[in-house]
Amino acid sequence: MANGNRMRERARQQARQKAEKLVSQMTIEERASQLRYDAPAIERLGVPAYNWWGEALHGVARAGVATSFPQAIGMAATFDTELIKKAGDVSATEGRAKYNAFSGENDRDIYKGLTFWSPNVNIFRDPRWGRGHETFGEDPYLTSRMGVAYVEGLQGDGEGLKTAACAKHFAVHSGPEAVRHEFNATASKKDMAETYLPAFKACVQEADVEAVMGAYNRTNGEPCCGSKTLIQDILRGEWQFKGHFVSDCWAIKDFHEHHMVTHTAEESAAMALQAGCDINCGVTYLHLLKALQEGIVTEEEITEAAVRAFTTRYLLGLFDGSEYDEIPYEKVECEEHLGIAEQMTKESVVLLKNNGILPLKEEDGKTIGVIGPNADSRAALVGNYHGTSSRYITILEGIQDKVGHNSRVLYSEGAHLFKDRVEPLAWKNDRIAEAVTVAKHSDVVVLCVGLDETLEGEEGDTGNSYASGDKTDLQLPESQRDLMDAVLAVGRPTVVCLMAGSAIDLSLADEKADAVLQLWYPGARGGKAVADILFGICSPSGKLPVTFYRTLEGLPDFEDYSMKGRTYRYMKEEALYPFGYGLTYGDVEIQNAEVVSGGGTAAQETASRDIVLEAEVINRGTFATDEVVQVYVKDLESEYAVPNYSLCAFARISLEAGETKRVSMRVDGSAFYAVNEEGRHVFDSRKYELYVGTGQPDKRTEALTGKKAVKVDVAF
Repeated sequence: MANGNRMRERARQQARQKAEKLVSQMTIEERASQLRYDAPAIERLGVPAYNWWGEALHGVARAGVATSFPQAIGMAATFDTELIKKAGDVSATEGRAKYNAFSGENDRDIYKGLTFWSPNVNIFRDPRWGRGHETFGEDPYLTSRMGVAYVEGLQGDGEGLKTAACAKHFAVHSGPEAVRHEFNATASKKDMAETYLPAFKACVQEADVEAVMGAYNRTNGEPCCGSKTLIQDILRGEWQFKGHFVSDCWAIKDFHEHHMVTHTAEESAAMALQAGCDINCGVTYLHLLKALQEGIVTEEEITEAAVRAFTTRYLLGLFDGSEYDEIPYEKVECEEHLGIAEQMTKESVVLLKNNGILPLKEEDGKTIGVIGPNADSRAALVGNYHGTSSRYITILEGIQDKVGHNSRVLYSEGAHLFKDRVEPLAWKNDRIAEAVTVAKHSDVVVLCVGLDETLEGEEGDTGNSYASGDKTDLQLPESQRDLMDAVLAVGRPTVVCLMAGSAIDLSLADEKADAVLQLWYPGARGGKAVADILFGICSPSGKLPVTFYRTLEGLPDFEDYSMKGRTYRYMKEEALYPFGYGLTYGDVEIQNAEVVSGGGTAAQETASRDIVLEAEVINRGTFATDEVVQVYVKDLESEYAVPNYSLCAFARISLEAGETKRVSMRVDGSAFYAVNEEGRHVFDSRKYELYVGTGQPDKRTEALTGKKAVKVDVAF
């Protein structure tokens, strides 16, 4: 066990002892009251009120001003674990600064505590899922690496917790949003172990995540917030999770109202508590005392949940003080934090196509047409679960600020985000004539299309238009398709910028635009970083954490949780833009790769099968750039191997023009296991291929990049 983990474990033992002593002084009514997310004060014991509900998916959310990072899917596109750990630390620092200030004013309201219900490490298995942009994408390895790093940043390196992170939503949860309160996700033991559970396991066993949140749905028949299999057998049993478990909000009442696995609120509360759910986001635990009277829960069960809850509060230093109590409010949205957010945006942008138009040249007298409903949209900057920024910089504003008075910038909204007209009394497509006029009077066009949280997001969160937050297809709204047709038909050099958190059908842009950039939801001041990329102040270097499919035809039904045919590891059809793909302004190539240690042994210990690879990487271009070197493993013998290959290592590097670097990467021995139908990891192959490249080793990536991954044979 690492020294840091030993320190945290010792601190946990001490915190639990204190929690046991404090809880022992409470009446049973007081203990039960502390299992609500809005736990009331117990004045006679000096226990202040505490609200457990806090959000920090990409910066502190819903608690006023905070540094705004790109939405989680954008942070995943960086493939930068060091930077995302910094983002977690920024969120923790600002969360502490706000808590210190607000609690000093006796403000202990919702979203103002130190328990952040982040990150979301569900697998983005289907592009229709509205909440997919809250995740780190479709790959369990990438999700685990980014999730572990973010948790470590949030929780800090001290004995106590800087803030308490929460891995959600445990476990098999990725839509449909419209029926999530009654839906049963059926997943095989193989898919569970191979895809849906690894990121949660990593957050628990590697990052010592303090909390885990259950999902709304049932998994294989059991409601996730009351699942003996998930909470007792796997989480607390197999993985030895020591922290607290929290329900998703109002999920426990779904047991009797929608899942119909219980009959009363008392039975639902008992089912959740006995499964190991400690904190109820909702009101069902108000019925715990009646459940106690009915004999369906015990005092010991209520007491244990209260002890777990107060162990976390002691680890946060909420009674004894902590090393973080002096973090000043001036840390909120400070220059250093804004700089980290800007760097995150720059690394998150994915260049999908470029015929040479990018980077744009700053030329006096040049006219730039900026068109589209997301060009000057604040909502499209921030995604969902966001904080407030003291300043927003849209794509239009970023371009205007960049060119100053040297060039003319013309602007047209072009279309409503999803309605067929901007002005209610106007004709259909009432802004297209203006958009076409702007395009005709411009030397180059930047067309900003996409979605925002009103079109993809959580059920009931903002009154989403599409199927309670999910998308019904991969198309842009018709208003934007009409706009894109009209603008591209003008024939001016055009850069299409997509602001969305999921895969969109970009076949028209791929065919007719000169360049295509995926911006995701780039953060409140994202327009500045995007302008820097457009004008070549820096090179784009993001990689897709999800597959951009051509159509939905090859995908199973949305309700089908089998991984067959889904994501790059299992799909048969060719992608429009593959997972791991992204261009730069450089010309980076892997010259050779070799195993420098590991391999060649049939020993049974996982660690003994660790592989260390070294690759020689050269930037033959004239533009300095970051690049993400990726390693994929293909099992050549096991009948249980994934059909294609799996990401197993990656490294982000910086290369000057003409520079060559030698990069070392470790492939964990677990990458060489397959998962059998019983969900067990088996080592039943001796031959593998590793592929080292700047993307997948698939033909589509090779065609798009002109580069072929280097193959390395590995035998045990």
